[in-house]
Order: sequence, then C-alpha cells, then structure tokens
Amino acid sequence: MTRPRRIAFFGGRILTMEPGCPRAEVLLVEGDRIARVGGPELLSLPGLERRDLRGRFLLPGFVDAHNHLSIAALHPLWADLSTARTPEDFARALREQARREPEAPWIRGFGWDEGHGGFVPDRGFLDSLDLGRPTLVAHYSLHQGVVDSRGLAELGIGRSTPDPPGGEIVRDARGEPTGLLVERAWSEAHARSLAAYRDPERWPELVLGRARTLLSEGVTCVHDAACSPRAEALYGSMLRDLPLSVLAMPHPEALFFPPELSRLGGAVTGEGTEVLRVGAWKLFADGGAAPAIDGCLGGERVRYGTLFPDLEVAVREVAERGFDVAIHAIGNAGLEAALDAIEAYRRKRKARPVRFRIEHVVLASPRQIRRMATLGVTPVVQPAFVDHIGRAVRDVRFEDLLWLPFASLRDAGLELAASSDHPCAFSAPLLGAARGSTRRTAGGEVLLAEEAVPFEEWLRAFTLGAARAGGQENERGSLREGKRADLVVLEGELDPERPPAVVETWVGGTCAFSVEQDG
Repeated sequence: MTRPRRIAFFGGRILTMEPGCPRAEVLLVEGDRIARVGGPELLSLPGLERRDLRGRFLLPGFVDAHNHLSIAALHPLWADLSTARTPEDFARALREQARREPEAPWIRGFGWDEGHGGFVPDRGFLDSLDLGRPTLVAHYSLHQGVVDSRGLAELGIGRSTPDPPGGEIVRDARGEPTGLLVERAWSEAHARSLAAYRDPERWPELVLGRARTLLSEGVTCVHDAACSPRAEALYGSMLRDLPLSVLAMPHPEALFFPPELSRLGGAVTGEGTEVLRVGAWKLFADGGAAPAIDGCLGGERVRYGTLFPDLEVAVREVAERGFDVAIHAIGNAGLEAALDAIEAYRRKRKARPVRFRIEHVVLASPRQIRRMATLGVTPVVQPAFVDHIGRAVRDVRFEDLLWLPFASLRDAGLELAASSDHPCAFSAPLLGAARGSTRRTAGGEVLLAEEAVPFEEWLRAFTLGAARAGGQENERGSLREGKRADLVVLEGELDPERPPAVVETWVGGTCAFSVEQDG
C-alpha cells in the first residue's frame, strides 16, 4: 500500500485560527489531512517533502459563507451591463448577446447598476431594440429586473395583474407596467431566463471556470446561497470534478418563493460529503433592492421596502423537516421579522435544535444586536458591501440604527462569518477584508469608522467563522490535526491599506493554484 504524500510547511508565519493556539512553526500534511501542527521537531520526521514558506503566511483556505457560484458561473453567457451608463452601452451589449446566443429563448443582461447616475432602462427602451425575443435586464442585486413587452406577455403580466405578496410590478401614471419587476415579482422572469443557459454541456465547464477564479483568490469552499434543485443536481453530477467544496443551501427555482414540498422531502442539512454537503435552507425576511427599513431620519419616521409574508410558517416548516435555517435580512425591519420568527420557533417545547444564521445584517439597532446574541444566531456579513452600500448611504444617518455594524456585532459576543455575496459584490476575501478594516469605499469615503474590524479578525471570519456558520467547523476553517488540508499561502503583510496577495491555494493536500504555475 502506497504511503500518502507527507508535506511539511515551515519557515513562515502559520496562522492556525485555533483559539488558544493561534500560531505555529510547522504544519505537517499527510494525504488530504492535517497530520500535525507544532514546532521545529516535526521536521526531523522521516519521509517528508519540505516546503519552505520563505516568510510568507500560511492559513486555512478561505470559506465564502454566502456566494452564488451556480448563477455567477453563467455570467460569461450574458450581456455584461456592469459598466453600462448610456442607452448606447445597453443597446450594444444586449445586441451582441443576442448574436452570441441565437438559440436562447430569452436575452439576458446582468449587472445593471443605476447607482452611479447611469441610464435606467424600461420596457419602452427594450422594445425599441426589437431583439425578437423576451429580454431581461437583471439588476446587480438579483432582486429586481426590467423586461420588455415580449417578456411581460410570456410572464402573463398586464395592466390588471396584481402585485404578488412580497413583490411589485412597477406601473406608470396610466397604470401600465413599466417593465420593472421588484423582488418576488421578478422571480419567474429570473427563473425562465436562466433555464436555457443551464444546459448539461456548458454549465459544468462554466462552474469549473468560476471555481478556478475563486481558487486564485484563496477560496476553497463556498456556501451556495439560494441553491436551486437544478443547481444541486449539477453539483451532484460534478462531484468527482469539483475543484473546491460546496455547501448547497436549498431554495426553490423561483427566487423568494416559499419552500417546495418536493425538495423538503429530500436530503437535509448535514447530508453529503466534505466536498458537497447540504447546508441551511435559505429564506427571506425582506427585499434586497427594497430592504425593509423602519427608522427615524431627521426627526421624521421613514418606512420603506418589502417584507416577505409567512416567514414564521416557513421557518417552522423547514426546521421541522431537518434543516438549519438561513434568513436574508438587510433592513432593520427585515431583521426584526427574522428575529421574531426565530424566537417563535425556539419557544416551542419540542422544537428540534436548529442552527440559525442571518444573512447580511446591513442595518440594525443596538437592541437588535443584543437580541441576536441572546438568540445565538450567526451573522453572515459581507465586508465588501462597504464599497457600494457605503457610497449609497454615507449621508443617510438613522437615529439609533447602524450601517454594517461589524464591530458592534463582534462586541456583543457574536462570531462574524464573512462572505462576498458574489456576484452582487466582488468575491476576493482579501479585498473584502480590507474594506471591512478601513470602512473605505472605492470612492474614498469612510462609513462609520467605529464599526471597523481589524484585518486579521476578518481572516478568522473568512475561515473558522464562516465554517462554523455552515456547521463545518470539524472539517475546515482552522489548522488542526484531522481537518482537511485546505490551505492558502499569502505574500505581503496583513495590512488593509496594501493587502497581501494569494500565491498558493491547496485543496485536500494538493496545490490547486500557484502564481508560479498559473501566472
């Protein structure tokens, strides 16, 4: 029987992320496992392959606790509108996509962002392009989109169509749909426009391509939030080829809709392997394009956004079926609804023990943060949101509400789990950690500097904190004997002003990315 490969990493700064033993001098890997963590005496063991870190940092591979890998992988097929600012930009990109994908029943663009004073498309504009097929322009948030008249007709949306609970069909002064569909109202357009692109020939290769980018950023595991049944099936078909680990968080094909009975009867949280496992079920308390906010601004009470109905019922339904629960909550009113639903479930005498996580926590009060700590929920936050949200809200100061309250969450005793929410924000953990440390947007503004968290703490949030959010702390997230040998090597100092760079990423004891090999 062949002995597993034995590798000793030494000569650098090894950050274990283990409480009470944060640093080590030597890490010994045997096969796909961490065999020993200790001092120079380990180098005297026989049969070692020595790898001198040359002063660089070695730490656990990053875990992105909220990512949309299965959707982001499809982006190369669509019109990239992330830098489109004029009608001509939109027209050029959508026409090119129509030429590239002549057989697709829907034309789809992604990344529309109106936040920089750019053009805002509507039904009339899309109709004027006369592309011959239903057309959807998806917002970067994945919580709204604009469709043309063909799209509205295919969706059965007209003047008399009522708004769905938890969504809005935006209308003009005459009552006609403008083409803008918000939150649950755009779910079906999203699902239909995806369908033809998720074919078994291209989708796996696109996932592999996106995964290679994540590996170059040091990410060795993603929690695929709102993972549809088709996406779960895709990952299952790729099990032997997945270059990183996936925690699939179940959700219906149509975003924002209630749990489907057919999936509720399937594999539950924890089932699977280290490479592909079922995570928490994803539910929504409020919107993303229309987060539910209730606060005082300049002495006036402001109420805004969308609350999704029946959250308490949905929490009970999925929890009783054997799932942990993740609840999207961006606004403080959404957060209140999420905490109410969690508390209602916890009050049940025979309630099954469930891990609860709240995704985003963008706006919260000190009272709500204390309540989160009392309920023992995990905040899954996105330090990269400082970039785009910071620019949008820098002059919006609610009384007794905090934007992106990272330090307040930590100081309340809550362990931060870090993530990107890619493709809604950039995916690189080191750049995200820099944003969360400086609280500085790409435009140079600083948002609530007192809510900054040090760079090294973000590294912990992107490793052990994120692993714990997914119930994976016994297999990844820190350098401890018996855990997976998923590792990342960084060059440079832990300086948020000049973040270090990923030079190697190891998955299961094998180098999956190297600047020297891939550069």
